[in-house]
Amino acid sequence: MPDYLLEVGTEELPAEFISSAIKQWESRILKQLQEEFLTPKNLKIYGTPRRLAVLIEGLPLEQPNREEEIKGPSATAAFVEGKATPAAVGFARKQGVDLDEIFVKDTDKGAFVFLKKKTAGRITKEILPELSKRWITELEGKRFMRWGDGDLRFPRPIRWLLSLWDKEILPLELINGSTLITSGRISLGHRILHPEPITINSANQYLSTLRSVFVEPDPLIRRQTILEQIETAAQSLGGVADISTDLLEEVINLVEYPTAIIGEFATEFLHLPLEVITTVMVTHQRYFPVKKDGQLLANFITISNGDAAKAKIISQGNARVIRARLADAQFFYQADCDDPLDSYLPQLETVTFQEELGTMRGKVDRIMEISQLICEQLELISEQRNQIESTALLCKADLVTQMVYEFPELQGIMGQNYALVSGESANVARGIFEHYLPRTAEDQLPQSLTGQVVGIADRLDTLVSIFGIGLVPTGSSDPFALRRLANAIINITWSGQLSINLWQLLNQSVTDFLSGHPDRESPLENLQSFLLQRLETLLQDELKIDYDLVNAVLGENAVDYKIRALEDLLDVRDRAQFLQTIRNNGQLQQIYETINRSARLATKGSLDYQILDPREILQPNLFEKSSEITFNAALIRLLPKTQTAQLRRDYQLLVDGLIQISPTVSAFFDGDDSVLVLSEDLAIRNNRLNLLGLLRNHSRVLADFGAIVKG
Repeated sequence: MPDYLLEVGTEELPAEFISSAIKQWESRILKQLQEEFLTPKNLKIYGTPRRLAVLIEGLPLEQPNREEEIKGPSATAAFVEGKATPAAVGFARKQGVDLDEIFVKDTDKGAFVFLKKKTAGRITKEILPELSKRWITELEGKRFMRWGDGDLRFPRPIRWLLSLWDKEILPLELINGSTLITSGRISLGHRILHPEPITINSANQYLSTLRSVFVEPDPLIRRQTILEQIETAAQSLGGVADISTDLLEEVINLVEYPTAIIGEFATEFLHLPLEVITTVMVTHQRYFPVKKDGQLLANFITISNGDAAKAKIISQGNARVIRARLADAQFFYQADCDDPLDSYLPQLETVTFQEELGTMRGKVDRIMEISQLICEQLELISEQRNQIESTALLCKADLVTQMVYEFPELQGIMGQNYALVSGESANVARGIFEHYLPRTAEDQLPQSLTGQVVGIADRLDTLVSIFGIGLVPTGSSDPFALRRLANAIINITWSGQLSINLWQLLNQSVTDFLSGHPDRESPLENLQSFLLQRLETLLQDELKIDYDLVNAVLGENAVDYKIRALEDLLDVRDRAQFLQTIRNNGQLQQIYETINRSARLATKGSLDYQILDPREILQPNLFEKSSEITFNAALIRLLPKTQTAQLRRDYQLLVDGLIQISPTVSAFFDGDDSVLVLSEDLAIRNNRLNLLGLLRNHSRVLADFGAIVKG
């Protein structure tokens, strides 16, 4: 069975595109081959800075012959009084068959006209050029470009094409600007180590031929080679390399023939903050730092794509570059430290937060106000409040320092350093850094109270402000990353066990916003819905709570549950997790039927959801049967358990009580002394509905059982 090779040769591709393109081909190529009834024995996708390739092994020579049923119009549309209509005639003509070849067949949706169509299998090598062109032109990514007057869009110019069916060249053409690129068997090796063209004689010689000219096409092998070389180089220095996953994945796609090279810089720069040095190394130079006993060494490891014989020259060149960068950083750091951090606050007036929302200095004032609201909710002592106030005041000051202007990714990190240099407490300094956390979905959460409170306040201000000017996220468009900000507020609250009332904070923050923007409509309702959507997503996706249990704690149509959820994010999380637990251990099943049956009937009454005490609402003189008396007594015994469960958030106590009352309720419905709930006597009917309404109300302390799906 033949093999097929497609190689797209280009100018140097962006590293992130290579990873993306490989993933896209992995998800599409095999699927599209199978859709064409062509299933290979093996398929492997390769990518380097100068090429994307797919090697497909063991393809059939041709598609199988197929017979398939083609569905046409409904029988009623195709035939009237036994005669074919234009719809039937048109269907047969379109499919290229005679009218007598169609037949009627019953389906789940009624009778339809069908025909059996035989399709002869096509030759595989005729299909592959069509598919290959799609594989190239359907790739997606950022910053695609066109060249000349051509329509082809690609991240970099395409220079050559290989399209080999074993040894045979299959025709494939692309118009790259004004240049026609046609397929052949000529490829290129390493740009420096083997710049001459090479000939790929057959598809199965692709890997060996490229490796002979200093190109490793397999990213997984390059990855392993890089890791091994970095480890060896670090060991020669007596240290351990600090390998960033993001940097490693980028470097893999920057080289075709990796060689680890050790470099060094002057030890005087080790006096700079660690984050400054590593940022220069990792983010700006793509070097791997080396540590020994936890301390940074004045060395680095870089991965070269050049001639290993010239490693010394390459190392010296890299050392000159990093020395210049570190010298700049040292100058910025010393200049910034000449003044205390708070001296930079006036300059925040020159930094725009958002065109319609004023400056970063104004944002700092709002962060301080919201932070104090949170402090009041948490009932913090004066020392904690003062630390949070200082953190909020200084949290954005480093944005106007020279270091952060040059290295924006150091915001917060330099704020922490400069705060310590300025004599601020460790808690304030740490809070300045941590209020930015989490910076990504995978990042750590703030651990200090100052970082948690100011981080929530900062994000809440951004949400209220951006929603306030009408820039609400739509679909996948979220330019201000508001979904991530909302997720962070919830996750920080959960992680820090913060008893904050988000409902109250939203109301106050929106009121303050509208006082400064009286011409704007209130964003409150949209904000509440937005945060509830994020809460629902986090409960399901991160905490793995069943969707119906999430609906039960958020309330499908019950406003009081939504308010309660935003008033107490800790409680809604705990209730959701508890429901999942009792579903898993079977306790939910024990009370489900009783509560749901009671709740359904209770809707025919008018009992307020908040009433729990039977003595407030029931009239014992209207009880006609012992089951009603027993039900009432059981509700009285349940009351203190429910109240204690509410107070302590010990919902197991409530569930235990509901389990105990279940037999009593079953007897009320179906026992020897059961009652007719919907009595013709309206007073008795209402009294019985109140019995059921009280049980429903007790269960609602935990969740809306009507939203739970039996299973």
